[in-house]
Amino acid sequence: MPEKVNRLRTLAATAVALVAFAANSVLCRVALGGSAIDAASFSTIRLASGTGMLWLISAALTKKPSTRQHGDWTSASLLFLYAAPFSFAYVTLSTGTGALILFGSVQVSMILVGLLSDERPFVLEWLGLLAALAGLVYLLLPGLSAPSSIGSALMAAAGISWGLYSLRGRGSVDPVRVTTGNFSRSVPFAIGLSLVMWPSTSVSPKGALLAFLSGTLTSGMGYAVWYAALRGLTATRAAIVQLSVPVLAAIGGVVFLSEAITPRLLLSTFMILGGVGLATVSQKHGVNT
Repeated sequence: MPEKVNRLRTLAATAVALVAFAANSVLCRVALGGSAIDAASFSTIRLASGTGMLWLISAALTKKPSTRQHGDWTSASLLFLYAAPFSFAYVTLSTGTGALILFGSVQVSMILVGLLSDERPFVLEWLGLLAALAGLVYLLLPGLSAPSSIGSALMAAAGISWGLYSLRGRGSVDPVRVTTGNFSRSVPFAIGLSLVMWPSTSVSPKGALLAFLSGTLTSGMGYAVWYAALRGLTATRAAIVQLSVPVLAAIGGVVFLSEAITPRLLLSTFMILGGVGLATVSQKHGVNT
């Protein structure tokens, strides 16, 4: 019975976390696509409010309070280089397209790091990586339904930064505290960006609220719930289930923003998610032929 309860808890936590990840894209697109707030201010409020929420969560989970700050400046820089381009990209990208480029770039960058290290690549890993890269290329090819090139480049940069940030966090003994420290260190970068972009600052009450919700709920609490889910997931399963986020985000874009799902997006989704899934499964089972 306890094992069954743990599985149900893992399933519930995973579902909540994935919805939170997708909601992040929806909230950002609602705020920036509707010009309710500028991208720099959204990033600053998101990271600052996320820091506050993570401090509260960390304090609640810590039995012995400590004045030591976890995390490091390199990871904080990568976190900022994810959050800021993410916001600027959603000024022009649709919800589903942005999430697909983001998570496609995350997974491809993490797979590439593995291939460039001492790991011996399997045939299916190469095939999966090539399929995913082909899907990204097809999505971004010039054409009537191609997304904004600048927005796509920004989102790809955000995905690569998040992938590297995730790799740096592997094996962390206290992920909540580490994430809290990284979030708090990223805030000065965000404030600096807001100061540079001050002439174009535009913050409405709706935009500030959406950024606050993105920081506290879908980022701060969402990451904490994801950590709880990871206790019951293998690394492979954790990677695979995240592939559902672009689909959830696209559905959210259709429901809340009346966005259209184009044939190009559907085919790219199949190629990218299928390729990443193939490479991930081959890593798990060691398929070499």
